[in-house]
Amino acid sequence: MVAIIDYGLGNVGSIKNMLKKIGVQSVVTSDISEISEAEKIILPGVGSFDYGMENLINSGLTEILELKVIRQATPLLGICLGMQLLTNSSEEGKLKGFGWVDAVTKKFNFKDSHQKLKIPHMGWNSINIENESPLTKELPEDTRYYFVHSYYVECNNPQDIVLTSNHGIKFTAVFQQNHIFGVQFHPEKSHKHGMKILSNFCGYNNA
Repeated sequence: MVAIIDYGLGNVGSIKNMLKKIGVQSVVTSDISEISEAEKIILPGVGSFDYGMENLINSGLTEILELKVIRQATPLLGICLGMQLLTNSSEEGKLKGFGWVDAVTKKFNFKDSHQKLKIPHMGWNSINIENESPLTKELPEDTRYYFVHSYYVECNNPQDIVLTSNHGIKFTAVFQQNHIFGVQFHPEKSHKHGMKILSNFCGYNNA
């Protein structure tokens, strides 16, 4: 069973519906006992970094996530803000992230650039495979994903970068640190492309 963490931020219903389409049982929950029984965890999120961390802390979810992900090595997929919360910190806020992936979250800034690109980066964009990962298994060549974000992740270890995309600069679209995954795009809005990523994550076995 996949636990989709409900901490007041994120398209939890859309993610659950997408998992249902690929035949995966899931529950949207903030209940510690349900999370403790989960075989895999999805941490979604939209909104600001500090607000996301505050909600997780105030909901009492950081301890169970630490237990499941770090001590028990339960596979975790962070989506959009959920991915950013797995990093060390963000230029958007003052609170520390989980720090489970050695990375920082930065803001797109084109003020001093000749490229006057829109922020947030919104819409469909193609990706490049930097390193192989269980998430990239059997991805078609024309794969693209739907993005909505003003901040992006910069990994300190190149080997953690799985997919990159480009919006004025090359940024990390997917990272992996052992059993911990993050995607900057919204797989639940990315049709068949997103279904493949979710299917690969749900089929991942780190035993």
